[in-house]
Parts: sequence; structure tokens; C-alpha cells
Amino acid sequence: MLDSTLQDTYDHVLRRNPGEPEFHQAVREVFESLEVIQNRHPEYQDHSILMRLSEPERQIIFRVPWVDDKGVVQVNRGFRVEYNSALGPYKGGLRFHPSVNLGIVKFLGFEQIFKNSLTGLPIGGGKGGSDFDPRGRSDGEVMRFCQSFMTELHRHMGEYTDVPAGDIGVGAREIGYLFGTYKRLTNRYEAGVLTGKGLDWGGSLVRKEATGYGAAIFAAEMLEARDASFEGRRVGVSGSGNVAIYAIEKARQLGGLPVTASDSSGYVVDEKGIDLELLQQIKEVERGRIAEYAERRGDSARFVAGGSVWDVPMDIALPSATQNELDADSARTLVKNGVLAVSEGANMPCTPDAVTVFREAGIAFGPGKAANAGGVATSALEMQQNASRDAWSFAHTEERLTQIMKNIHATCLETAEEVGRPGDYVVGANVAGFRKVADAMIAFGVI
Repeated sequence: MLDSTLQDTYDHVLRRNPGEPEFHQAVREVFESLEVIQNRHPEYQDHSILMRLSEPERQIIFRVPWVDDKGVVQVNRGFRVEYNSALGPYKGGLRFHPSVNLGIVKFLGFEQIFKNSLTGLPIGGGKGGSDFDPRGRSDGEVMRFCQSFMTELHRHMGEYTDVPAGDIGVGAREIGYLFGTYKRLTNRYEAGVLTGKGLDWGGSLVRKEATGYGAAIFAAEMLEARDASFEGRRVGVSGSGNVAIYAIEKARQLGGLPVTASDSSGYVVDEKGIDLELLQQIKEVERGRIAEYAERRGDSARFVAGGSVWDVPMDIALPSATQNELDADSARTLVKNGVLAVSEGANMPCTPDAVTVFREAGIAFGPGKAANAGGVATSALEMQQNASRDAWSFAHTEERLTQIMKNIHATCLETAEEVGRPGDYVVGANVAGFRKVADAMIAFGVI
């Protein structure tokens, strides 16, 4: 239960944002964590910080018409929620997927505020995307869609205003089309206005690996705090996209044995450990289905249609697919099977009930706003390189990423201890992320 002040604000959020369950879920999770500091900081109530934080600074919805290969005009809807700029320009990815709607984008943008705050870098929170589905579309169709999308979005962007990046459905191909259109429309080579770019034109090494690497590094830090490690542990990973692939890679580097990967059709279990090269060939090059991995891997691997990847016994879980993929029943199964740590690679992949199961069982649980902050942190490092017209080595960039993730872990752990919730990374992440943003908002006055 929330206290009366928080409940009143939350009820206000529900009334003003009907039919947006993911957004409601994200807001409530933060509010529940902030009860521990309400009485200590009356200035937050005096300045209506929670009310202001719950309302985006700007919400942009626009039509995206484009022509498919048959010459038929298609119409999609584009979104950009510029949520909070107290710490810097809006920063957050673009997601192209049929599930995208305003509520999804607001939930992601709200989470992004605190995630970006935790990195310690000068970036605010935002998110965007479209209900366009790039799967099965030709390069020409994707290009024409991206050109139409950017024709509207470009007027709201700028390296000191709003800096989008990639997300689900938006990879190097889409970023290239978007940046090329921005450059043509503005007549400026403003490299810092979009991150996730190709290495030959302003991109950063480690960017594609960053979110998955970061989630694994955060898990390693949680384990180390409990005198444990990845060494010899079975690691379960959901998804088979960018985040999952590089979570698998880093888990292996840390001494773990990643045994699972999945997509919307089901999951594979490989008792010898996931063959990363084969997985990348199928998912990144051929854009195939996860079932093909088992067919080509041999006897060590099996494919399970449907079902839950969390039924597989594992010591460390890295959910890296999508929101609310891991429910309370799956959490109980993981606990029963002896899971030691859960680190969210995706945004809010665990339902609130699942999180409750982990916390009550004393499992080390890293919430997405802390555990998967490596992606946006490396995006900000890309912005630094663009601003200085520089390009860093892989080793240097990975070192910066690793230190940022270690700092985030330490901040969450220390903050949780400070507010009387030792070991609770959810409270630690929310309170630490909130305080930095709230203090900046107070310093700026009512704007």
C-alpha cells in the first residue's frame, strides 16, 4: 500500500492516463520505493516533484505515410515522448514494433529518466517509436518508412535537445536511413544527434554489445557482493536479439555457461553452452528463427515450442526479451531451482508479482533501470566522442562501460543501505535515480 500522498498522486496518474497499464506499472513501482524518503524530504512534496515527474514535458504523435513495394500507401503512427530534461537533453531509443503505442512509449520514457540518472552522465529521459513492423519488409520499404518518420521527427531533435538511439526493431540499418534523412533535411552533419551509428560515420565501439554486457556485469557485481561469481554457473538468457546475444557473450567471458536463448516461437536449451557464432549467424545475418539453432547445432541442443525458458534449471537469469515476460509462476520455478541472481537485460521484463517473489526469497535482483543502463551509458559515450571529433578503442570504451556499471551497482547498494533497505536494488535504484533528478528540478524552479 502507498501512503496517502503517494496514493493521491498515483490515482491522479491513473485518471489522466487511462488504458496505459505498462505506464501505470512503471509509475507505481517507483512510487512504492519512494515511501522510504517521503518524510525525510518534504521539499519534494512542496515542489510537487512526483506530480511533475509523472507528466511528460512533451508528447509528440504523428502520422507516418510511406509507399510499399507494391506501390500501396501505408500509414503508421509515430511517437516521441520527451519526458524529462532536468539532467540533460532527452535520451532514449526508438522502437519499431506492432505493440508500440503511447502507453508503451511513456512507460519506457519514464523508466529512462531514472536509468539515465543512474549512469551519472548528463542525459535526460525520453523514448519514441512506431507501430511499424520491419520484419519481412524489404530494405526499400524500411528506408522509405524511416525517411517519412524522420521527416516529422527531425524538427524535434538536436544534440542539445533530443538524441534518439535504436531499440527493438531499430538497428544499424534503420539508424543509417534515419541519420541520412536528418542530414539531408537539415544540411548539417550533426553526428551527436543520433546514436547507434555505424563505426565509419560517428558510431562507437561497444555500443551494440553494451546493454547485454552491462546486464551481465551488473549480475557479476551482485554476486560478488554475496561472495559468489559466474564461474561454473549455468546462465539462462531469454531473447535472441542484440541484448541477449551480448549478455550471452559476456556471461561466457565471466566464466558462466549460457544454456538458453529464445524468440517468440519458443526456446532452445544447449547443454554444451550456446554457440554464439551460430546464434549470430541465424539471428543477425539470416534473420531466422531460434528453432534453426537446434536443427544445426546437433545433439546437445533441443528446441521447445512455446513454453517458458524459465522452466530450465539455471543459477543466473538474464531476462533480455521484452516487458512482463517473466511472471510470478516462472519466478517461483526459478527460486525452486536454486537461482542466485536475476539481472534484467530488457526493460521491465519481470512482472511486479515476479519481483515480489524474488525479493521475498532473498534473491539478488537487478531492476532494468540499473542493470540494463549500459546501453544508454555507451550512447552517451558515443555523444562524447562525437562532440570531440574522436573515436575510442574497444578496450577503452569497454573499460568506461564496466566502471559505469560498477558505479551504478555501488550507488544502488549504498542507497538501499542508507534508507534502511539493505540489499534491495529496486529501492536503491529508484531512490538514487529519483533524488538526482528531483534536486535538479528544484534548482531550476517551476518550469
